[in-house]
Amino acid sequence: MTGRNEDAAPEPSPGLPDTASPLYEKVKDFVLANIGSGKWSKDRRLPSENELVSALGVSRMTVHRALRELTSEGHLLRIQGVGTFVAPPKPQSTLIEIANIASEIRARGSRHRAGMVLVELIAEPEPELVAAFEFAARRPVAHSIVVHFENDVPVQLEERFVNPDLAPDYHRQDFSAITTYDYLQRATPLTEVEQVISAVPADAFSARHLAIRLGEPCLLLHRRTWSGAAIATVNTFTYAGSRYSLGSRYAPAPAG
Repeated sequence: MTGRNEDAAPEPSPGLPDTASPLYEKVKDFVLANIGSGKWSKDRRLPSENELVSALGVSRMTVHRALRELTSEGHLLRIQGVGTFVAPPKPQSTLIEIANIASEIRARGSRHRAGMVLVELIAEPEPELVAAFEFAARRPVAHSIVVHFENDVPVQLEERFVNPDLAPDYHRQDFSAITTYDYLQRATPLTEVEQVISAVPADAFSARHLAIRLGEPCLLLHRRTWSGAAIATVNTFTYAGSRYSLGSRYAPAPAG
């Protein structure tokens, strides 16, 4: 991964915690202690499974389970063929307001890039999509799928369906050069937003594009936007649960 320190992995501190916990839990505690102390800093590659087996005197199955669970919990980031790294702090995406993920990533001092999976005009959308737009009859809808990367790690799978009456050239854009957010902000003013969050397991498509395991927990943000009386977009944003969180801070309206 670009920007990672590929120097030799730091040597583990000898010994496991002297507790009555199962061995794999002791290995987890050992790894977390090294992370917490700063010995294994953010983005550093951990010792290999074989190195941990040798240093700690436990089975490879025990080490593998410990690292797998720590990865699922968001403490580690495992990259096939490269190694296991201490995960960076989980970024938070704005929930209440509509925000540009590219700007959020850059504001954290990270590098953003977008990979366009497809952009098209669907001549005859499915009935469910027609209903989501509240169209009186079936009519064409623009469609895009884009993957957003933070420091070359995929963090969001964005799928948008767009009303072509409001953004007629949407399906002709290169969304690796301009974000869908920026284009839509210029094309049509948004006057209302509806957002719903759900927790879902990663399907094969999401797992492939977010580089996670099939069935791994994800956050799914459903969003519809309006421009005046017309629905402008119907969107879904999928986040790997171990890499991202959604939240907001705002002042509640006064009582009454």
